[in-house]
Amino acid sequence: MNDFRQYALSRLVAAVRQHAEENYSVDGWDYVVECYDDAEITEIIKKARTPAGAIKMMRAHIKPRADYRDEIQAERF
Repeated sequence: MNDFRQYALSRLVAAVRQHAEENYSVDGWDYVVECYDDAEITEIIKKARTPAGAIKMMRAHIKPRADYRDEIQAERF
């Protein structure tokens, strides 16, 4: 990977992390804050070209897990 692409991906990862922190209690973004390191985020968003695209890709990855967690919590009692 060339230096420019690596730099661009680091900026996209930073955008995803910032979005995750700002939306910690919404749609599973807490998973990103608590469980994903930069390399894992990079692997998920590696085809993204914009911060919005990276956030959309990450949301698509974590939303099913968050929905499943919510479903389990709803059935608990």
